[in-house]
Amino acid sequence: MDRNIILKLVSEILPASQINTAADELYDAAADRYKKYAKARKVLDVPIPVAIVYPRTTEEVARLLSMCNAQGINVIPRSGKTATEGGLENWKENTLVVDARDLNQIIKIDEYNMQATVQAGVVLQHLENELNKRGLTTGHSPQSKPVAKYGGLVSTRSIGQFSTLYGGIEDMVVGLECVFPDGHVSRIKNVPRRSGGPDIRHIAIGNEGSLCYITEVTVKIYRYFPDNHTFFGYLVKDVASGIKVLREVMVNGYRPSVARVYSEEDARQHFYHFHKGECVLLFMAEGNKGIVQATCAGIEEAVEKFKDGIIEQVDSNLIATWFKNLNWSQQDIDDEFQGMIDNDSHAGFTTEVSADWETIPTLYDNVMKRVRAEFPRAHDLTMLGGHSSHSYINGTNMYFVYNYAINCAPEDEMRAYHHPIQRIIVEETLNLGGSMCHHHGIGKYRNEWTREEHGSAYYMLEKLKGAFDPNGIMNFGAIFYQEEGARFQK
Repeated sequence: MDRNIILKLVSEILPASQINTAADELYDAAADRYKKYAKARKVLDVPIPVAIVYPRTTEEVARLLSMCNAQGINVIPRSGKTATEGGLENWKENTLVVDARDLNQIIKIDEYNMQATVQAGVVLQHLENELNKRGLTTGHSPQSKPVAKYGGLVSTRSIGQFSTLYGGIEDMVVGLECVFPDGHVSRIKNVPRRSGGPDIRHIAIGNEGSLCYITEVTVKIYRYFPDNHTFFGYLVKDVASGIKVLREVMVNGYRPSVARVYSEEDARQHFYHFHKGECVLLFMAEGNKGIVQATCAGIEEAVEKFKDGIIEQVDSNLIATWFKNLNWSQQDIDDEFQGMIDNDSHAGFTTEVSADWETIPTLYDNVMKRVRAEFPRAHDLTMLGGHSSHSYINGTNMYFVYNYAINCAPEDEMRAYHHPIQRIIVEETLNLGGSMCHHHGIGKYRNEWTREEHGSAYYMLEKLKGAFDPNGIMNFGAIFYQEEGARFQK
């Protein structure tokens, strides 16, 4: 379809003020942070969207999706722009980016029922600020909190730095509103729990824009006790020693808001002022006074039990100071892009996975060995390590982190560096029975492993796509491996 015809169809739904065709912004919308080096170097090799549109109501979203569904126009839902797995990257010529910028209202803060309702374009930090004024918190704190928005957080199954206490976004969502490609609007009511069949919230939560467009979310909120925050830090002999302490704390029923162990390499870039070349174990306890006291005692008991793996305790003020400066702003993102151009280097690429307690240390060791032995550009690596940062009663995650000097054409960077490393990580994780995607989602660059990730249960996922998006117009390539022109059968 001619792009001018698409714009004409859009203009029948939205006024000109809600349609953006500025060349520089369309280029920016063609990819997310996944290809940030190529993007910064102006060598993106993907199609440029036809337009970015800014609906202001659910009805406008419904009309847009219905029109795109009828005309075969690809839709990329967007809010926040902090995706890291290519979920916002455009793979189709005829694409509309439907941005939640103007769906930006905090609809209600219900202090008595401890929940807040927001539109998809509300910035997480804005809601957090409003809640903090009332002695409340969202409990959700990804590093992107100053810029991340609720539509994106929910659609990618986001997790925050305090997840060990509060859970991931899926544990916080009470109800929501979403729009399907045929224009149907579904509202899932706000109740504490129900036994009314399968939990249909999860059709929308984590769908990465491949099934529906989330327009409104209601989330739980919590009492906030910042004066009770207590930090612990330790130098430990190795990752496995730190994992043992994390496990002990969790299986004994304690829930620190932060529980992490960093490898030597990863610790070097986070804790350069005290790491001494060792791994770092850290905790944060929060909540009311009684809960914090009990959690602190549990942490100290676990450390004492596995003291053979502890080298020394770290001044807690050093941990508190580091943590207060961990989040990044839009300016930090812009500076990162510029730094890549200036230095021809990539800092902080990640692949995050999860597995049970027994598997994680083996998985970490296997990946380190294979990358160092098999990655053909290992000589360009400036850091290779990882950390566990989100723990559960039955296991934890591993956040592999790798930095490298870029010695290839900008457009080849991902193929030369990130993809080979990520493939090793995914292969080792799936071979050991873990999950290849703990919290950043599948996006478009892990979709080749989606079927293997789910095994026989992929049948269920595939049926959802066929039922809700049979024409395949929702975020082509996200989650589902799709050949050009493929249709999902009902």
